[in-house]
Amino acid sequence: MFKKILIANRGEIALRIIRTCREMGIQTVAVYSTADRDSLHVRFADEAVCIGPPPSRQSYLSIPNIISAAEITNADAIHPGYGFLSENAEFSRICAEYGIKFIGATAEQINSMGDKATAKATMRAAGVPVIPGSEGLLESVEEGKELAKGIGYPVIVKATAGGGGRGMRIIKDESEFQKAWDDAKRESGAAFGNDGLYLEKFVEEPRHIEIQVIGDQYGTVCHLSERDCSIQRRHQKLVEETPSPVVTPELRARMGAAAVKGASAIAYEGAGTIEFLVDKYGDFYFMEMNTRIQVEHPITEEVTDFDLIKEQIKVAAGEAISGQNYTPKLFAMECRINAEDPANNFRPSPGKITQLHFPGGHGVRIDSHVYAGYTIPPNYDSMIAKVIVSGQSRAEVMTRMKRALQEFVIEGVKTTIPFHIRLMDDPGFQSGIFTTKFLESFDFSNL
Repeated sequence: MFKKILIANRGEIALRIIRTCREMGIQTVAVYSTADRDSLHVRFADEAVCIGPPPSRQSYLSIPNIISAAEITNADAIHPGYGFLSENAEFSRICAEYGIKFIGATAEQINSMGDKATAKATMRAAGVPVIPGSEGLLESVEEGKELAKGIGYPVIVKATAGGGGRGMRIIKDESEFQKAWDDAKRESGAAFGNDGLYLEKFVEEPRHIEIQVIGDQYGTVCHLSERDCSIQRRHQKLVEETPSPVVTPELRARMGAAAVKGASAIAYEGAGTIEFLVDKYGDFYFMEMNTRIQVEHPITEEVTDFDLIKEQIKVAAGEAISGQNYTPKLFAMECRINAEDPANNFRPSPGKITQLHFPGGHGVRIDSHVYAGYTIPPNYDSMIAKVIVSGQSRAEVMTRMKRALQEFVIEGVKTTIPFHIRLMDDPGFQSGIFTTKFLESFDFSNL
């Protein structure tokens, strides 16, 4: 087992990893930018190293700075958390070169899933259902138009290096193709430095369902059931729940088997997520694989009584997994609390937290790195807390979540709490019958 782990991240996920390491008797090293010198992960780690100024590229995305921090503290492993360098194949490769264990996927595994066109081809070859579309990158508008004719409109062009909805355009008929192509290429090139595009059939009335998988170094892969991530704004998840209201035991078994088959095809090591779109007919299609821990991993932990961070560390240290697939025994939901103003188009609201009270009680968990007096920096993601609630039924979870949100006091900055409270009372959300487009018709006034 590792003696010392450096956490190449910040905020709540860094603190989450520190807690598990402490329970396992492993020393921890926090890294931080000058903007994060007062963050709790810096206080709670056994050691802390400043790795640069606030801009991410000069701190949390600086591989030389992070490797140097690991070397001077004699860390024998690095946990990347999520975001930043967690899916960076070059970082994984460099860690291996320096004899530091990267707690996550290998460079080869990250590369095979990081490029969406390559990932789709890999999954198709493994027998996992994929959305009809191009088998690789499109070479021209003409090729795209010809393919769309065969698939049938509507279609969607996507950036191969994309994420967060950037570099994506829905095309309803051929007359829209040229403009959508030009716009998507321009946006993806500017955002990712890669303007490669591929094309897919546009799935109507989709649900976003992901399957949590774990693989060890000996070729064994298992899944820990699904999470429903359909409540999104501009392709950014706001609420996640498990089990999904629309996933039947039969569909769960098929999706779980497909996810295990896909992860096994690349001999996947560590915690990962296979993401699917499920259409109104109950058919599912591979969308992408995240080769890291997810923001929403706590809801899976709550319904399976399974510490995913601990399992990541054990797998990285060479321990075998049981190979057992899990089915949820409870219900759980997570609301992401962001420092944003939902009444004003979710405008970021960084600043000093003047008052703070976290909710508690049975079935309520808070993952957060903030405290009264903490100043939220404007340089990073606006998520400041996650409220995770579990219970015996979805109805009980929603009631408990509303109570917890009403008990959550945070002053000095605007947050998404009012939106989440309104959502818990929404008949459409309560019904469980909604799509990824649900929030497009949601009333954000008077929050």
